[in-house]
Amino acid sequence: MSQPLTIVAKIVAKPGNEAQVERVLRNLVAPTLAEEGCGRYDLHRSLEDPYTFLFYETWKTKAAWQAHMQTDHLQRMVREVEGLLAEREILQMERVGK
Repeated sequence: MSQPLTIVAKIVAKPGNEAQVERVLRNLVAPTLAEEGCGRYDLHRSLEDPYTFLFYETWKTKAAWQAHMQTDHLQRMVREVEGLLAEREILQMERVGK
C-alpha cells in the first residue's frame, strides 16, 4: 500500500501581483478538496511577507497528487499566474513518527 503524501508548496508573487495571485490560488481550494484522495488543501499567507503563500496538502497516495497536478483547475492556475510569480517551490514529504 502506498504511503500518504504531504505536499508543501511555496508560491511567491512578484510585487504588485499579490492580490491577483491570491485570487487565483483561492479558486483552487474548493475543486481540489473535492478530488479523490485529497485529505487537506490549506492555503496560507505569510504574516511577515504579503507576497508569500503556502499550500499545506495531504494526499492518500502519490498517485492521487499526481492526478491532481493534471486537473483542469490546476493547469488553469498555472496559466493564470504565468509571469506573476517570483518563486515557486514544491516539496514532497512524508510524515515521520506519530
